[in-house]
Amino acid sequence: MSLTANCDQVVEEQLVESDNEESFFQDIDLLQNQGINVADLKKLKQAGICTVKGIQMTTKKRMCNIKGISEAKMEKIKEAAAKVQTSGFLTALEYAERRKNVFRISTGSGDFDKLLGGGIESMSITEAFGEFRTGKTQLSHTLCVTTQLPGANGYTGGKVMFIDTENTFRPLRLREIANRFNLDHEAVLDNVLYARAYTSEHQYELLDFVAAKFHEEAGVFKLLIVDSVMALFRVDFCGRGELAERQQKLAQLLSRLQKISEEYNVAVFVTNQMTADPGATMSFQADPKKPIGGHILAHASTTRISLRKGRGELRIAKIYDSPDLPESEATFAITAGGLADPKE
Repeated sequence: MSLTANCDQVVEEQLVESDNEESFFQDIDLLQNQGINVADLKKLKQAGICTVKGIQMTTKKRMCNIKGISEAKMEKIKEAAAKVQTSGFLTALEYAERRKNVFRISTGSGDFDKLLGGGIESMSITEAFGEFRTGKTQLSHTLCVTTQLPGANGYTGGKVMFIDTENTFRPLRLREIANRFNLDHEAVLDNVLYARAYTSEHQYELLDFVAAKFHEEAGVFKLLIVDSVMALFRVDFCGRGELAERQQKLAQLLSRLQKISEEYNVAVFVTNQMTADPGATMSFQADPKKPIGGHILAHASTTRISLRKGRGELRIAKIYDSPDLPESEATFAITAGGLADPKE
């Protein structure tokens, strides 16, 4: 079956799917029934708060900073949201039921997927870090295509949002990867929404647009990629004097990413750079290089993958940190068609 037909089929399935997904989050417009006026709801939407859960995820302080939302209005909105959606405790059994909505996206390599327990997980942040030339951007490009393919456990495929901070996104690569899966080039490129971020502030502001788009096309978007998450913070903040402010801003960005992934049931994939640790030689560490972003980024990422070079086109991925995956390694190859299993 050609991919134009395949893509149309995916979109049709997504439309059916989006009806089911509507129930995944509660629209902010439900608060009209609680006496909140439309103008105030519009202001919240402009600030990237589009769901009832989104209101619960926003601090009172941030909500009061939205133009036109007074403290009295904020209290009223918070109260209305609490009536619509209770945010109390669940039993582990109920939560397990809710976790059944989680899907996984293939990386293009069977061994790598196995390492990740099936692929990149939704409702969480997956971080891949490594030196230059270890396959971070290639993995990002491959995911842009594999996300659109139907997968295991009833995964129907969907669109991708790509935030590029290093100007390394190449549509030509997507065409080459699309060839491997016999997909229609135009359809594949049309399903990827791309934005170039120039400053760390711009990167954060783009997330308001991301949230609005995920809300507008409910259940259609499945993956958000940020390549790379730390590059602009490295440039905008210099030296130790600005380190505390940098980490605070970074924590806000990562918190927002985590909330978006849970709110709209999408997978978030971020890449990260490395730094050489000059003091490591004194302490006889095996590897003097470490990922940047410090503990803030380490705690925010659900799953961390360490990438390193192998022989020739081969790369080695290792689970560096995960709540449910064992620490092990997988080898994959970077080919013209993206990430693939190494040839024997």
